[in-house]
Amino acid sequence: MAEFFELFRQGGWPMYPLILCSLATVTVVIERAFALRRDRVISPEVVRVLHEYGHDNGTSFGHMLSICKHANGGFARIAEELIRMRHLTHAQLLETMHAVGRAHVGRLERGLTLLEIIAGISPLIGLLGTVLGMVSVFDAITSDGLGNPQVLSAGISKALVTTIAGLCVAIPALTFHGIYAKRVDELAVEMQERATAFLAKLPAP
Repeated sequence: MAEFFELFRQGGWPMYPLILCSLATVTVVIERAFALRRDRVISPEVVRVLHEYGHDNGTSFGHMLSICKHANGGFARIAEELIRMRHLTHAQLLETMHAVGRAHVGRLERGLTLLEIIAGISPLIGLLGTVLGMVSVFDAITSDGLGNPQVLSAGISKALVTTIAGLCVAIPALTFHGIYAKRVDELAVEMQERATAFLAKLPAP
């Protein structure tokens, strides 16, 4: 812990925004890990009742609508809207499905833009800190000369601290952004496929 605070001190003021970026990254990563679980986005109960519809088991629209209302997740909202608007034409229902789907996919992507921004600016903040540190090193050389190489090497080492810190923040942010973006795409495709399959079973108005 003492070494961490010493490195933080050596890095100077650019370490403060890097710490904020790292805290924001951890917060988004943990929150999205829970929010993008499949059973939170695509309710198994809604999947079951939509699959059973049309199999002569007496499933009514009222029963399906009740289950969708009490279920969480974007897929439940899409199914609920399709059931409510079932009197529309197939083309209108398809447009409704896409509109509601886009809105909920946008909610699934919440926080991913922040991860992308952090992955982009963290190395730049680290580079800024390094450049400022190198300026201080050259100022010291100007005033004291090159008589003590240890002073020069120590100054360069301190200047590189922020670059290392910036990369340590950016790499996890970029990694999780890629993982979660792929997860959102997979969930969006599955929701569309299941909603389209249910839409095909609805009777013509």
